[in-house]
Amino acid sequence: MAAGMLEVKKLTTYYKTRMNEQVCSVDDVSFILEDGKSLGIAGESGCGKSTLAMSVMGYYFPPLHYESGSINIDGKEITSLSPDTIRKTVLGNDIAYIPQAAMNALNPSRKIIRFIEDVLEAHGSKFSKKEVRDLARERFGILNLPEKVLDQYAVELSGGMKQRTVIAISTILNPKVLIADEPSSALDVSSQKIVIKLLHDLMEKGFVRSMLFITHELPLLFNVTDDIMVMYAGEIVEQGTAREMVFDPIMPYSKGLMNSIIVPEKGTRGHILQAIPGAPPNLKHKPRGCRFSERCRFAEPGCFNQTIQMQPAGKGRYYRCRLDEAELRKMYKKQEADAQKFPLISNTYVDDAMGNVKIEGGNHG
Repeated sequence: MAAGMLEVKKLTTYYKTRMNEQVCSVDDVSFILEDGKSLGIAGESGCGKSTLAMSVMGYYFPPLHYESGSINIDGKEITSLSPDTIRKTVLGNDIAYIPQAAMNALNPSRKIIRFIEDVLEAHGSKFSKKEVRDLARERFGILNLPEKVLDQYAVELSGGMKQRTVIAISTILNPKVLIADEPSSALDVSSQKIVIKLLHDLMEKGFVRSMLFITHELPLLFNVTDDIMVMYAGEIVEQGTAREMVFDPIMPYSKGLMNSIIVPEKGTRGHILQAIPGAPPNLKHKPRGCRFSERCRFAEPGCFNQTIQMQPAGKGRYYRCRLDEAELRKMYKKQEADAQKFPLISNTYVDDAMGNVKIEGGNHG
């Protein structure tokens, strides 16, 4: 196994409200991101993905607070470092972040070259203005951005260009770990494809060593990452290879995510689309048992009051459920057979490689 570039162990962080209530949004999370690999994190909005991203950088500002756990980047433990030390020596160099809604992250009153100068100056780089421009021109060229962008303002750029500009700024110091928080969510399909390819290119050319890619679209990760973790209500509920997680999820929540999304990949076409009922729990009051139990079709009495641990399901694969794998697969098989035999008012199917759908069954008027 390759060395762990980013190792997170039992990390717990929380938000503190104005009423002094604690919302535990990252709860006892552990994972390893290997050197040269990309790891995806998927889940519904509000499950803790972006908070986990902010937490693993070790840079905490209220209302986000660190409670416990360790974060190790390429052999460097950062949880004991001061915020000022992390800002100067860790952020940008060891770990960098592409924020959610990155297109709105640029100050509209400053030219793009000024952001590059600020980043380099903040980390003690002694470059002349010519050297800064040469470095920026090279990086922007790799991201298919013309040199003239350096002398433009953010408002003069298209959405895709702004996204690539933020990526260029975030990676200008060649970080060991890049965290991409839904970098393609606000883009059209063509721009999404370009951004994802460019992120791959940055890794292949060695400008970024490893990548943590966050999205609510689990199938997207199949084309982006080597491995996938699924989060729910602040916990990791399943992890495995990208192929395993997309084509053969085990935990009921992971299965529900896949069943609720149109997936045009070969091998997943023809499945019935089904919504996950209910809503995630309020983490101001953590459930005693499985956090998915209130929404799970297969929940049993013990699911509501017993602590649920991760259990192994093959090499490097784990899932959080009190039911064993064979039992779950038997239930899924019966559920699929019942759905085919007793359709609801209508069933929606993935029909072809373009993601088109068809409606069958029931009275459509």
